[in-house]
This record gives sequence, C-alpha cells and structure tokens, in this order.
Amino acid sequence: MPENNQTREILENLVSTCKDGETRYLHAASQVKDPELKDYFTAQSAERTRLIQQLEQAAEALGSRSTEASGTVAGALHRAWFEIKGDIGLGDEAILESVEQGEDAAKKAYEEALASGLTGEPLALVQEQASSVRTAHDRVRDWRDRLKNAA
Repeated sequence: MPENNQTREILENLVSTCKDGETRYLHAASQVKDPELKDYFTAQSAERTRLIQQLEQAAEALGSRSTEASGTVAGALHRAWFEIKGDIGLGDEAILESVEQGEDAAKKAYEEALASGLTGEPLALVQEQASSVRTAHDRVRDWRDRLKNAA
C-alpha cells in the first residue's frame, strides 16, 4: 500500500495524463472534418477536465500543494505530430489513429496506478476513471476501424 506521498504522486501523474488527453481531444476536435467526431472529441476533452478536477481534489486531500499540471513532454510531442498529420491532410482516420495512440498511453498510466497498491477512496476514484478512459479508447479504436474498413 503506497504511503500518502506515493499516493499523491500517483494522482498527480494521472492529472498530467488527463491534461494530455484534455488537450489532445481539443486539438483533435479542431483537426477533424466529421462533425460527429468533432462533437465526440469536444465532449471527451470536457470529460478529461472533469477527471482532472476529481484527481486534483483527491491529491489536495492528501496534502498536494501544486496541481498546475501542464501535461507531459511526450503528450506535447504527440499532439504536435498529429497536428502535422491534420495540417498535411491525412484525414480523420490519421487523427483517430493518433488519438488512439494517446489513449493507449492513458490506459497504461491508469493500469500502472491500479497495480500500485492504492486503497480506499483513491483506489475507487482511479478504478472509476480507468473505466472511462478504457471506454473512450475503445470507442476511438472502433471508429478508426470503421473508417479503415469503409475505405
């Protein structure tokens, strides 16, 4: 079972992960042409904002002082790469592939957090959020697969 400091670090890491997702979805929404995808990505950005707020509250309850997460360097590089894909006209399928790759990283971060030995309220929160992240990942993957099969 992690101590408070370790639990706080785990939650703060997930804040950065969700910040990556929040920004990734917002960028994706600005790049895709399909209005349904645009709406979904915008909604998922808002969902990540909600997850961030929950994680920040949980971290603050454990004594966290700094919750100004800006995301990770890997997340910033990933967003730049898929923005380039959008700029050069690779289309919605390429954007979906990039979003899914980012969601793979988010799923991994949540899996690692769940395997870390969290207990109590932090564990319940991370389990609930991991389910949301998995659902979003699977929906993006399925969407991408439909576009691939339609081509």
